[in-house]
Amino acid sequence: MIRRRMLRDFTGKRHFPFKGQYEAHEVTYKCFRRRIIQRRCRESPVASTPLAPGRQCEPSFEFDTICQRLELDSPPRKHEPGQGVLPGKIQEAALVGGSSHSESVKLVNTECTIAAKTRPAAENAPQERWVWRPAVQEPENLNRSGYDERKYDLQPFATLSKATLSLHGKSVVKLGAPSLLNDYYTNLLDCSCSGMVALGLGSSVYIWNSETRGLVGHLDLSPQSGCRYRQSVSSLCWSTDGRALSIATRRGEIQLWDVEHKQNMRFLLSHLAVVRALSWKQQLLSSGSVLGHICHLDPRAFTPLVGATTQREGVCSLQWSPGGKWLASGSTEGLLHIWDDDIMGKKMSSQPIMTVKQPSAVKAMRWCPWQGNIIATGGGWKDGELRIWDTQSASCVTSVQTNSQICSLQWAEKKRYLVTGHGLPHHKVTSWVWEFHSLSPIYQFTGHSDRVLHLALNPDNSQIFSTGADQRFHIWDL
Repeated sequence: MIRRRMLRDFTGKRHFPFKGQYEAHEVTYKCFRRRIIQRRCRESPVASTPLAPGRQCEPSFEFDTICQRLELDSPPRKHEPGQGVLPGKIQEAALVGGSSHSESVKLVNTECTIAAKTRPAAENAPQERWVWRPAVQEPENLNRSGYDERKYDLQPFATLSKATLSLHGKSVVKLGAPSLLNDYYTNLLDCSCSGMVALGLGSSVYIWNSETRGLVGHLDLSPQSGCRYRQSVSSLCWSTDGRALSIATRRGEIQLWDVEHKQNMRFLLSHLAVVRALSWKQQLLSSGSVLGHICHLDPRAFTPLVGATTQREGVCSLQWSPGGKWLASGSTEGLLHIWDDDIMGKKMSSQPIMTVKQPSAVKAMRWCPWQGNIIATGGGWKDGELRIWDTQSASCVTSVQTNSQICSLQWAEKKRYLVTGHGLPHHKVTSWVWEFHSLSPIYQFTGHSDRVLHLALNPDNSQIFSTGADQRFHIWDL
């Protein structure tokens, strides 16, 4: 209606620059712009306007020019017409997933600096509400093959095959893991100290009991959430006591769940980009994003963000040392950073106490549980080398060439083994014996048809859990 009225106002006032003449009542651009501004003041905004609405912002923002803000993750964007950078607060609300520990959960304000612009549809989507869904018991039918396997692999943790004898190098049980994201930089498998296995499949997280070998249930989006875009899980991690499961998504959201009581404990918004890694230090949760931001969160606090730092490269692995003295972060550019435990406050310019470099991304990375200053890293497909580092001397103690991409890595403390999961060209799991100046392979586990993306161990280190891009979950006797 407004556009038709504007066209009616300017009928007959046309511009003929190539004739060298201008009509007497020529309407210049300035006049055109002024009339639009006047109309916008009287009526609703014009749908198509040459003006940059730089002063517009999302109504949910609250402005605070006094409080100091922590710069959180937001992808670097070019300012298009209609953008303006404004300081504000992001209000973090606890998601309704099951029942909460407290009947009324207050909003938690995380102060930050953000771009007040039209955000992508995924970010503008309604807040995702997760719910707990108990497992549906199905009749057990073992040793499926051929057609049956293709049919049942659509069911998470459905038994596809089971070995009659336990042999080293052979899978004890093979289960289905559909919708597993084939992404080298994700961390989607973890086993708690009580033997509960968490596996991220697409936008859901499945909980499987390694002792009973039964599916407990899964976390999924509620049909009432109103989300058009289902954001996949990017990383997950059990707390050290096994009571809380932290789950991060590609939206930068982190949720804490009490799986035993099927309750949502906390919703945390620490990043506005993909969270690739999580690590617990007692009650403190650290998270690292694709933009290199590392946030330290205390879920017990009203304002959970207690510290932050940043590295220039994207974070693809993160782990606290066994004693909590150091934090190791691996980058996509092949750098391994070691940080001290002084993490309180905003320290965007702080420097790691040690940095070493390898030729490929440091995604497979773990501290040695029985020797606190030792950390192992695995190289990608351009490297393929397994390295043991001494953080006190900042030197590589020993290394071995595997001639294969190393996607995942775990230490078996009770066995004193090092276990690695490989990609091209072998797609295998290898266990190693490490002596101070040597690494020797002792077992080779074959059965995956694609790269082994994630590894976990049961509490007594007697079994290895592996899942790969072939969408299979294997159990191996160690």
